[in-house]
Amino acid sequence: MSIQDIIHQPNTRIIDVREPFEFEEEHIAGALNIPLNQIPAHAEEIRKFHSPVVLYCRSGNRSGMALRLLNSQGIENLYNGGGLYELKALIH
Repeated sequence: MSIQDIIHQPNTRIIDVREPFEFEEEHIAGALNIPLNQIPAHAEEIRKFHSPVVLYCRSGNRSGMALRLLNSQGIENLYNGGGLYELKALIH
């Protein structure tokens, strides 16, 4: 299944791992803002989603780090959506 298919599933959660000031400037509608440095504190919350989770940032680097961190805690069904603009292009 492609990332485009995943983001169009009705129960998919989208998490923006950028800093709050970046999120305020522009973000994907409906996305949660959990900055990368706060991901460990939210791991159990993310584990309870029981749905696909797409992580994104500005370029895909921070979302990749968040994905690896969550995977290391046994959380699955995670996807790196890459950068904001690339992901936005897939949504429309």
